[in-house]
Amino acid sequence: MINETFVASSPKEAYDQAVEKYGEDNISLAGAKQIKYDDGVLRCEVIISVSEDAFKERTFGENRFVSDKENEDEALLSEISVLKEQLELLKDDIYQDIEKDNSIIAEVKKLFIKKGISSQWLESTFQTLIGTDIIEDSALLASYLIEEIDEALKIKEEDFSIPKIMMLVGPTGVGKTTTIAKLAARYAYLLDKSYKVALLNLDSYKVGAIEQLEHYAKIMQVEHISIDSTDSFQEKLKELEGYDVVLVDTAGMSPYDTQKFIQTVEYVKTESIRKIEVNLVLSATVKYEDMEDIYENFSFLNLDSLIISKFDETKHFGTLLNFMLLYKLPMSYFSIGQEVPDDLMFADKEFLLEKFIGDIDEG
Repeated sequence: MINETFVASSPKEAYDQAVEKYGEDNISLAGAKQIKYDDGVLRCEVIISVSEDAFKERTFGENRFVSDKENEDEALLSEISVLKEQLELLKDDIYQDIEKDNSIIAEVKKLFIKKGISSQWLESTFQTLIGTDIIEDSALLASYLIEEIDEALKIKEEDFSIPKIMMLVGPTGVGKTTTIAKLAARYAYLLDKSYKVALLNLDSYKVGAIEQLEHYAKIMQVEHISIDSTDSFQEKLKELEGYDVVLVDTAGMSPYDTQKFIQTVEYVKTESIRKIEVNLVLSATVKYEDMEDIYENFSFLNLDSLIISKFDETKHFGTLLNFMLLYKLPMSYFSIGQEVPDDLMFADKEFLLEKFIGDIDEG
């Protein structure tokens, strides 16, 4: 399959260009993102996947003419790529030989993989320790890995110096609506200063989603507005410019839901005086197999932070840590239970690592 990018002022227009060129049955959505070009205008890039035969037929026709310069550049890039592969193989061979002779590396690696950390991250870390005393002591090696994980984790600090718009996105069933209610209570009542909060609901798909958030809003006595279009969204954001925090709930979606994805991109790229911060809500119970699909889908929304939900539903946090090691998203909040507003805390690396270390100790 070949990826091709289409650019337009909205994701729907860009997607329609792809459909016009290849037909809807011949393409699949690989991603989308908004980019500010040199002229200062925001445009949307939609990436689609199409078969190589269809790409050649629709793009080049039956004949393709390649210049000598293009051939030379391709040959040079190919040689560089081969050299890089050979160097990586050489480095891997050296490491593999050491691992075979070092039972401590094998033991610690097996334990951390069992607890959810990828062999890819572990091996790249072990390679930096070749020739040191750390790989000769299992406790020391495990402690070093914990320190490396701690160093790699990032926290997004709370900042109310300017008014903000926070949009929560994520897969179906991760608890976005409950998390928004907890955040609203935190900002309106639980900090040193009370902030003026409004709730906007874009989720018209989930049965009862609007009523659930409206119920929380009435209890907390904060503004709640249901939105049914991008025009309405832009209009309401202008009306709410006097609010300190506008929290936006979105429809949950699978990585394969093209319609909801394109609609969410439309909302994210809505013109606003304030930047729309996009926060991915991810369950602590996420399966390793689902990580890549989740990230590849939602990363095109230019994510600002990660909110972790359902801490109370698992004792195993390695897979979650592995997600953050691979994709380097800063954490902002932890949802540690179902109670509103109590079961929400600001992201804390020490809290998360203690959970992981407890799981390691049991292993």
